[in-house]
Amino acid sequence: MPHVVVRTCVAALLVAACVAPPMRAQAPVSSVPPVNAPWMNQDLSPDQRADLVQAQMTPDEEFTLVRGYLGLDEIQNPIFPRPPKVIIDAFPHSAGYIPGIPRLGIPAQLETDASLGVANGRHMRPGDQATALPASLLTASAWNPDLAYDAGAMLGREVRAKGFNVLLNGGVDLERDPRNGRNFEYAGEDPLLAGTIAGEVIRGVQDQHVISTAKHYAMNDQEIGRDWLSANIDEKSMRESDLLAFEIAIERGRPGSIMCAYNRVNGVYACENDFLLNKVLKGDWQFPGYVMSDWGADHSTVEAANNGLDQESAYIFDNADYFGAGLRKAVADGKVSEARLHDMVHRILRSMFAHGLFDYPLSRKPLDVKADGDVAQRAAEEGITLLKNDRELLPLTGKARRIAVIGANADIGVLSGGGSSQVIPIGNDPSQEVLLGGAVVVREGKARIPLDRMIYDPPSPLSAIKAESRNARVRFDDGGDIQQAARLAKASDVAVVFVQQWQAEGTDMLGLNLPGDQDALVSAVAAANPHTIVVLENGGPVVMPWLSQVGAVLEAWYPGQRGAAAIARILFGKVNPSGHLAATFPQSVDQLPRPVIPGAGLEQPPQRWAGTPNLFDVNYTEGANVGYKWFAVRKLRPLFPFGFGLSYTTFGYGNLSASPGSAPTVTFDVRNTGQRAGKAVAQVYATPPGAVARLMGWSKIDLKPGASKHVTVTLDPRLLASFDTAAHVWRVAAGDYTISLGDSATSISSTTMLHLDESTIRP
Repeated sequence: MPHVVVRTCVAALLVAACVAPPMRAQAPVSSVPPVNAPWMNQDLSPDQRADLVQAQMTPDEEFTLVRGYLGLDEIQNPIFPRPPKVIIDAFPHSAGYIPGIPRLGIPAQLETDASLGVANGRHMRPGDQATALPASLLTASAWNPDLAYDAGAMLGREVRAKGFNVLLNGGVDLERDPRNGRNFEYAGEDPLLAGTIAGEVIRGVQDQHVISTAKHYAMNDQEIGRDWLSANIDEKSMRESDLLAFEIAIERGRPGSIMCAYNRVNGVYACENDFLLNKVLKGDWQFPGYVMSDWGADHSTVEAANNGLDQESAYIFDNADYFGAGLRKAVADGKVSEARLHDMVHRILRSMFAHGLFDYPLSRKPLDVKADGDVAQRAAEEGITLLKNDRELLPLTGKARRIAVIGANADIGVLSGGGSSQVIPIGNDPSQEVLLGGAVVVREGKARIPLDRMIYDPPSPLSAIKAESRNARVRFDDGGDIQQAARLAKASDVAVVFVQQWQAEGTDMLGLNLPGDQDALVSAVAAANPHTIVVLENGGPVVMPWLSQVGAVLEAWYPGQRGAAAIARILFGKVNPSGHLAATFPQSVDQLPRPVIPGAGLEQPPQRWAGTPNLFDVNYTEGANVGYKWFAVRKLRPLFPFGFGLSYTTFGYGNLSASPGSAPTVTFDVRNTGQRAGKAVAQVYATPPGAVARLMGWSKIDLKPGASKHVTVTLDPRLLASFDTAAHVWRVAAGDYTISLGDSATSISSTTMLHLDESTIRP
């Protein structure tokens, strides 16, 4: 969901299209279904149950399910009527609301934003807090599908406890540009890793009887101009990259809904794109659920409905009430068939049955703060990545009696990303938040958090370091006066410098350097004290001009609730770091496919709805060679490669072998060759004939010193194949494939050959 911006119609001619028919007030949660209603028989399939209840619906009731309202009570628009008071009173801070049908026991769809916890950043009410999960990019860097599932399950439990049953979750867009402002909500640059991690989060959410989306479908890979750009890419490349990530996520997570994106794809809006929605999603992948629009991403009635959109979300964001009065007229005129309307409704009902919205009525209850915080901390501890550790500066146990903690508001908390996914965390003190501009708006006793407000998750790194260091003297400097910070560092045994890069929905970084004077701060501190450790709190890769000067670098991303405790436990050796990067760190923007972000500096319309022109194109000439594949093709050396991560112990890899078959397998041994227990991330890559290496699988293995494990990884044939658009198949070429084993895309321990015969796979 985007930033909340109130739209008004700009011409009298649009007023008629903007006015919605009056809506009868509906209870936010529907009544109990009729006794012995046949569609409540859980022995029937979701499709059968949907057919039974749909047969009892009137045409008006069918139209009710395909059009959503905004729940935010701050919107006062003279053109669109406000939602009925019963909606506002019950869910004034929800992302969206689709009324139920009480006489049939069809529950309302109560939607909330998410990704990093139950989003509640638009309002502050007493007690309205949630557990802030780490950034999705950090979760992906843990390379642990089981942990991703646990994070999703925790998120699903909090969603239900807060009274919602639809979660706008599941970011799958690939990181094609490290400057994208929403990269922290996504799972990195590789389709297998991103699809697997996002799919497991979705599965965890939905096992709690909540519908989750997968989003933003598709090619929503930058924020600048997202409402006006066309993402242009050939079908073969799209199938082998971004669409493959979605395909894997849908297979693993089976989301009840897909959220289509703002942008055009090859000149056609994603939410009315027949190729994306009908041919690929509902055709090739046989997706049985429904497609909802992103908030403001619907641009038509007839084209959207006929080309695959099933539900218009919060119509107040769109240029007209497309699926309200517009859809009723289109069906009456025969421009949208009644059969298509029935299909839209069936898909929505089917997902509601499949994911428990009928069988598990909502009941609000308190959150399990400790258990949920434990999940968030465990996720942070596995995803935080050690990038440098010269002369074993880390861990700090027993080495430092005087510790300087410097910068990045480390006396307040750890930074979180901004936008519609913003979580006001449990234990947050609103007085200790940092404004980039503007002020807190208070109206009728309700505080609204501006979208340019940086929210910090507790506890503070300073307090966490003090708790772990025990006998050491810990002093803090905010880093505002660089020379003063350097003097503190010089008087200390070790200096821990926290640096931050705030990213948010709706904007991209124009470069890769840390903002402000933070690079200069690190250099000055490192010059004063060679035992300098840098902790990064950032939403995407950054460059590090000071890298050679510092002793250690810890990539913490946005580590979420109790992320500071996770950082401190790693710094002091209570936890052995096991994160590995889910995204390549370039040495400079010159190494990127597009050194300047398309659309940067262009004057764009003040509103996304004003004619929605295609102002510019983003031509993805790198095709399927995203991230580490681009670096391999161009023979570029990154700052840090995809898959990279250090440990306080060492690992050895051996006995690599590969076997062909319908699903080829790779086996190998992993041994802990160091003195500490730790977790290895063994990565398997395959290089098809004439192509570049691709991640084929991995295994995260927890080993005690001296212990070893024999591992088997099964390869997905699609990752070995190329997509033949003419024949409409995945084609595995005959030949020899190089199978590589290592702990990053560029650190390979051993290789072997795998010969495969030609084969094809239907999409």
